[in-house]
Amino acid sequence: MWTMPSAPPELHALLEPVVRGLGYELWGVEFDPRQRHPILRVYIEHPEGISVADCERVSHQLSSLLDVEDPIRGAYTLEVSSPGMDRPLFTEDQLRRYRGRVVQVRTGEKLGDRRRFKGRLLGCEEGHLRLVEDAGTVEIPLDAVARVRLVPEFEQTSSGTETP
Repeated sequence: MWTMPSAPPELHALLEPVVRGLGYELWGVEFDPRQRHPILRVYIEHPEGISVADCERVSHQLSSLLDVEDPIRGAYTLEVSSPGMDRPLFTEDQLRRYRGRVVQVRTGEKLGDRRRFKGRLLGCEEGHLRLVEDAGTVEIPLDAVARVRLVPEFEQTSSGTETP
């Protein structure tokens, strides 16, 4: 099973029971210690949505856990948020959940002459992500994927305004 390489698996395993125990889904975790000011981003999800109070509640609990367990060396900032409308997708299950939606994909290495792709997600099968772009269908090996994000789509209403 593919998981986007966004944080060490041990960190995800440490945080998930706390987030789940508070009644939320751990959508994903991002951490890059090579940044000048590292940020530990924890995305939480709930069927009824996520409020600022939800983020504060989870942040408080995770801060305590991280202080005790100390899994990250050096200084960093903890940020807890909803994945939002342009949510990053971290797992094969999430990719399947958003089949048919437009996504942006960035690869770690160039595939052909490019690293960025944007198209309608056809699926995730046999180790490949399949997209339909303007120029046709493209298959991207999952092990080459560095990041996948949903692209918010808006519909025009009869009054000319956009709605999500």
